[in-house]
Amino acid sequence: MSAFSIEKILNNNVVIASHLSHGEVILIGKGIGFNRSKGDEISADQAEKMFVLKSEREQENYKKLLPQIDEKIQTAIIEAIQHISNRVTGELNEHIHVGLTDHIVFSLNRMISGMEVKNPFYVETINLYPFEYEVAREVVEIIGEKTGISLPKGEIGFITLHIHSAITNKQLSDINQHSQLVTHLINVIEEQLDTTIDKESIDYMRLVRHLRFTIERVMSEEKVEEPEKITLMLKEAYPVCYDIAWKLIKIMQQVLKKPVYDAEAVYLTMHLQRLQKKIT
Repeated sequence: MSAFSIEKILNNNVVIASHLSHGEVILIGKGIGFNRSKGDEISADQAEKMFVLKSEREQENYKKLLPQIDEKIQTAIIEAIQHISNRVTGELNEHIHVGLTDHIVFSLNRMISGMEVKNPFYVETINLYPFEYEVAREVVEIIGEKTGISLPKGEIGFITLHIHSAITNKQLSDINQHSQLVTHLINVIEEQLDTTIDKESIDYMRLVRHLRFTIERVMSEEKVEEPEKITLMLKEAYPVCYDIAWKLIKIMQQVLKKPVYDAEAVYLTMHLQRLQKKIT
């Protein structure tokens, strides 16, 4: 591979460089920027890691962000993102370099200042995205080892959403909205059934996953066939659960601004009936 030409030195360990094949890239390596100037050449083997940020906006945001970060923290975050990349199949959305870096720096600063932000969607996040949660837990361990700062478990939940966003190419705002919607739906179910669902139970895990897949089907406008005989039977046998199922569907329609197929009421009723059976 031909050499890289330095465009800008962000700090001793990170430089912006240009390359004939890759265009503008971010090169990371211990001491890679030390005692160098714009225009100097760097061979590929001197860089431990290379990020190609195709989006000009992401490039500009990353360039602005990196110089403001302590080098030890920066190194920890770069290693953490590399770990995520190694753990997932396929390419991560490049926004993770800016989005997750910014989030972790903000979280570490909060911890240093003695502030902790509670994560109200923590339990739902574990059940919604178990793989991403496991990777996020490993990320928090890496950050802790490298910086000596232990991020609270709520932060694992927030980082989980960033990872899920990067894997699925979905906007973080949409993922946050869907997680909040699941929490709201659970609250409605508890209120309607006059109970508190055990958040550690297998039934809770199944319900949360079902709600997640329902939301995904609605967003992708996936048609779900309605088994008419079962619909009539459930409506007569479990009127309370069937009524709650329709309340949930109306909430989803309002929030997601998309129609929800009637068949979803059938599957929701079955989940609710299983829950109600455990309560009574």
